[in-house]
Amino acid sequence: MSMAENFSVDTVPHIEPICTVGPNQSCRHSLVDQELNEFLHIYEELVRSRFSAITDTLKTLSIYQHELDFVTRAQRIAMDHLHYKLPLNLLEDSWVSGLNLRALHSYCIFRSFKECIAKARFDQASWRERNALNTNFLHSCGYHTVNISPCADGRLQGLLSFVLRLVPSEAVYVKAYAGAMFNIEEDITNWAHRELERLTGGLPGDEDRNYLKIAVYHYSSSNPSHEGCAAHGSDNKKAVEAALMRLNELRAAINNTYGRGAAPDILLIGVDTDIDSIRVHIPDVNGDIHSHRFVDSGDLYRESLGMTQEAARMYIADAVTKAECQNGLVHNKGKMAAGMRSLVFGLLEANLSQIEYVIQYHAGRYAVIGHNERFICAGEAMNELHLRNKFYFAHLNTVEEGAIHLDVGIKIFTNLNIKHGLAIPILVHYHYSSRVPGARERVIQRCRRVKAAIEARYSQLHEKGLLYCQIAISDKAGSERCTFIEDEIIEAEH
Repeated sequence: MSMAENFSVDTVPHIEPICTVGPNQSCRHSLVDQELNEFLHIYEELVRSRFSAITDTLKTLSIYQHELDFVTRAQRIAMDHLHYKLPLNLLEDSWVSGLNLRALHSYCIFRSFKECIAKARFDQASWRERNALNTNFLHSCGYHTVNISPCADGRLQGLLSFVLRLVPSEAVYVKAYAGAMFNIEEDITNWAHRELERLTGGLPGDEDRNYLKIAVYHYSSSNPSHEGCAAHGSDNKKAVEAALMRLNELRAAINNTYGRGAAPDILLIGVDTDIDSIRVHIPDVNGDIHSHRFVDSGDLYRESLGMTQEAARMYIADAVTKAECQNGLVHNKGKMAAGMRSLVFGLLEANLSQIEYVIQYHAGRYAVIGHNERFICAGEAMNELHLRNKFYFAHLNTVEEGAIHLDVGIKIFTNLNIKHGLAIPILVHYHYSSRVPGARERVIQRCRRVKAAIEARYSQLHEKGLLYCQIAISDKAGSERCTFIEDEIIEAEH
């Protein structure tokens, strides 16, 4: 990624990639889906292209800002390079006070993101159809719902479709939190809602299936002390223990409330964000997870490279069996349930394709191993965009409750943007249901309250023009996605 695409924190990898393509060397694993990787690469290039032209376009506009025909010329340049027009109020008075490049930059980030959301179904059609880990696969493993809470770090933005190769669907929920520290009370509500749907026949065929909760932490193999999880001070041990504690607390809470045995299955996964390999922590026969008992897909890729498909799958199975006997557990006690075992096999095998994806298209390790996000999404995230480092997500019910998530994001963007003179773009986004009368108007009011609270919390940045907030809403029950509220106000005035 070039500096023209985004400012980034300089990082220098210290460890060699799992495999590099060089003279007399071929990194082609027998279990990798090469065609799926090609489709995902096309998607990545397409999405990144919508953002990569922003900086150079704005530099070009700054050259012509005092020309007599500036507004007309600026709109023509924007249409040629960005494929959308710019707000007139940011162009017309530039000859007096100069072009507000911070505001334009934030607007372009939001507008390009909206373009990605609008075209998501078309952009993603090829790889969605090819991914093997779909709803039918999850059903075969015995799960009607998989609820995933990754860290809000932008490097995990492509977790579902790239790292885990899971097909986005109504059966898969993703809600990110700083440090993967999900809200237990909210998760109990989510679990109870899905269980009620199952018990009342709202999930046909799922009467005997279970609910699975997955927490996903992350770490950096190249620079573990500085490029790990910011919410845990780049301390991988703390990240693992904190995520596992949340999973165990969720199980205990549901068992204590609804009776022993009611709790969902749990799974803990770690992601090396430098190379996108995963560590799957193996549950025992009781569903308990031990932090030191895991299988690393990076090791599996390296050690099974060159094997046939059959031999590689046997190697993965043997590695899982060995992990089940770690920590002094005998085989019967350490062995997972059959459905969980199938899921773990599927995730490990699918991730081999992502490891090779990074090898083929990113030289075995991402050029920018740290943060490189474009904006902060505060409130409720849109899961339509699947790509690494597009935005940092701060889950908010209220600013006061979500302050820790926002503060981490502001700290990240102080290095990414403010250090280079750019403002921090914050998209305040919430969902509503068009099935509920008055819900749209209420969610707009909520967005405005949150926006005002954010601007008040970071008043010094806001007053200096170093923080720009945009409001957007989406309909859970209909087709409206990422509607900018100011768009409606402007249309009403004209």
